[in-house]
Amino acid sequence: MKQFIFKALSKLNKTILPSYSKDEDFDLAKASKFQMALIGYKTWVTKNALD
Repeated sequence: MKQFIFKALSKLNKTILPSYSKDEDFDLAKASKFQMALIGYKTWVTKNALD
């Protein structure tokens, strides 16, 4: 059940939230706090969807 929720949330994130990995000049060291929080959130969801 938990994994199903995270997989659905991951698909929703993929369609709605921006992808920073496709931006060639995106520098993680210069990312804003909001961008860092968004990256952390997407990582957390992906990690839980794969468990």
